[in-house]
Amino acid sequence: MRTLAPVALAAAMACQLPAAYAQSETPSAPADANATVTLPPITVKASADASAQGLSPAFPGGQVARGGRAGILGTKDNLDTPFSITSYTNELIQDRQARSVGDVLQNDPGVRVARGFGNFQESYFIRGFILGSDDVAYNGLYNLLPRQYIATELFERVEVLRGASAFLSGATPSGGGLGGSINLLPKRASNEDLNRVTVGAASGPQGSAAVDISRRFGPDRSTGLRLNAAYRDGDTAVDEEKTRLGLVSLGADWRSRDVRLSGDIGFQDNRLKRTRSSVTLGDFLTPVTAMPAVPDNETNASQPWSYSNEKDVFGTLRGEVDLGADVTAWAAYGLRRSDEANSLANFTLLDPVSGDGYTYRFDNTREDRVDTGELGLRGKLRTGSVGHEWVVSASYFRLETKNAYLFDFGNQQATNLYRPVRSPEPAFSAGAGGGNDLASPALTARTRLTSLALGDTLSFDGDRFLLTLGARHQNLRIENYAYTTGVAAPVYDDSRVSPLVGAVYKATKQLSLYANYIEGLSKGDTAPATANNPNAMLAPYVSKQKEIGAKYEADRLGLGAALFSTDKPRAVGGTTGTTFTAGGEDRHRGVELTAYGEAVRGLRVLGGLTWLDAKQKETGSAATEGKRTLGIPRTQANLGVEWDVTGVQGLALDARVVRTGSVYADSANTLRVPGWTRVDVGARYLLDVQDRLVTLRARIDNLTDRDYWASVGGYPDAGYLNIGAPRTFVLSASVDF
Repeated sequence: MRTLAPVALAAAMACQLPAAYAQSETPSAPADANATVTLPPITVKASADASAQGLSPAFPGGQVARGGRAGILGTKDNLDTPFSITSYTNELIQDRQARSVGDVLQNDPGVRVARGFGNFQESYFIRGFILGSDDVAYNGLYNLLPRQYIATELFERVEVLRGASAFLSGATPSGGGLGGSINLLPKRASNEDLNRVTVGAASGPQGSAAVDISRRFGPDRSTGLRLNAAYRDGDTAVDEEKTRLGLVSLGADWRSRDVRLSGDIGFQDNRLKRTRSSVTLGDFLTPVTAMPAVPDNETNASQPWSYSNEKDVFGTLRGEVDLGADVTAWAAYGLRRSDEANSLANFTLLDPVSGDGYTYRFDNTREDRVDTGELGLRGKLRTGSVGHEWVVSASYFRLETKNAYLFDFGNQQATNLYRPVRSPEPAFSAGAGGGNDLASPALTARTRLTSLALGDTLSFDGDRFLLTLGARHQNLRIENYAYTTGVAAPVYDDSRVSPLVGAVYKATKQLSLYANYIEGLSKGDTAPATANNPNAMLAPYVSKQKEIGAKYEADRLGLGAALFSTDKPRAVGGTTGTTFTAGGEDRHRGVELTAYGEAVRGLRVLGGLTWLDAKQKETGSAATEGKRTLGIPRTQANLGVEWDVTGVQGLALDARVVRTGSVYADSANTLRVPGWTRVDVGARYLLDVQDRLVTLRARIDNLTDRDYWASVGGYPDAGYLNIGAPRTFVLSASVDF
């Protein structure tokens, strides 16, 4: 159903009543003059992390914040940090009707969304390096939210820190994040009570409903509760694809003069039926040597019996106490308990001309147990004319994964990329292979990360020059256990120190120049059985980033420019008769330009341009030496504009253009995937109905119904192809009362 949006939009535009825009990030309300206050007055901010700093305030235009969280350094103003950070607000999330982290990041010129390894999880290319959804942080702690799909009702902001971050946040559990990190901030009760109900519809058809309730309690309103619940059900714009999602989360916070506490608990149940899978180009018997044409964007080659279900329970606790005027201690703890089950029928292409290929049944079950925490001290002092903001922190992360699988590669179902053939669910044949019991998965991996970090930001010349120095000692301990037998493999246990040097020079109150050297850290690979050194475990990979940049923020418009270079080690050798070593590297060099805010009053802009030169170096193979890294474009750009329509109070129109250049689907650069451009449009109308704020939103993504390959990759050296979504209409109506 693709005719709903124009009807609702026309109805909204017909109404021209006065409107007042109310966001969840509400400024402090005036105190009631008749209220009896028995405690000293406390300024309550919508603090997502139980910190004295609270949320960074929104920049003019409301789409991004003035700063963001720089790991253990805390929330910093954009002009004070030697890093490139963008924090997308809940206002933008609502107005673009984003439903997942990936939808929000469609606004970021430095990020491209791909399909990850396993089920249908999102992955994110940041500066050309992959960050899996497993490695997304929640309020500063890794791997707490659902690892396949994270609904936007669960968070207030999406913070993107571009560049390596081993010192700032530690190594990620899965080894991603060498090009950047993503941190999601939970919702908190603001000063004004909130009662919001939202109902929506989308192409498919699909319906949705959500509630958002916020309260503060006590004579000083020091206690807050924020409840969010949502439900979505129905088809998508892709043929025969279905989805159902239910979630509920509760956030609480309390603060006194010297103590701040917060906590979250949430549940998400995400169920996918016949979700369109990635396209694998050939197999070990039949390699594909040419790119296939893009099928119609509604086509779905998955089988009708395929599904993927995930249930997650998660929670966090965080506290902060002032030990004196200039010293603060904090502690945080988080957990996640997850159950996953799926029956996959991923498509493998054999003939790029005819589109012939096959699927086969591959069932998985998985259980995760995550426990993680952090302790720290932060303070200020002066030594003569030099100011210091110092921090010391210790962190702990533990993940236990239980897995089971069963696949039947020899029992294939013939189908076609362009004319899919539906097959009944096949029973597993005698030749099916697998490991562990699907009904009771067994322990297959245990990951433990521990670290100790120390940092200091020195300020000179009246805080015009800031120098940040720091180091984090990180230990990576990874235990793997064989399927079915449970036999333990050799333990990976190694440590590294990750340094940071960052400098900021405030040329004026509006212009900052910065530079940094920072490293990333991930587990080294293990040699294959064919190598001269089978099962040898390489030392941790250390990526090295150098960056310089400039940031300019006028009264209403912000601009940024960054020039960066990152070198990441890669393994070479390992084939029969060769030694497996870390002799090569991936070298990513690039330029980022960003713009945000209000170009003129009533016209908001958000976007930028990234140019990226990602090359494979010292690969040990003439076929790949000096070639571009798989799945990474040379250029990518976003431009979003939003206009408050003159003469129609409460009406705003927006448009977004997303451009991604061509990429390669193989490391030898023989399979070129064309670039693409997509146009999205939307409208928002606010009106007052019996003293209640009503917000109507309509959106059309992929306005021209373009057929394109949306992404390539999503897992290192794997050329997964993903078809871009069809033209999709989304409608919603929110009522605040």
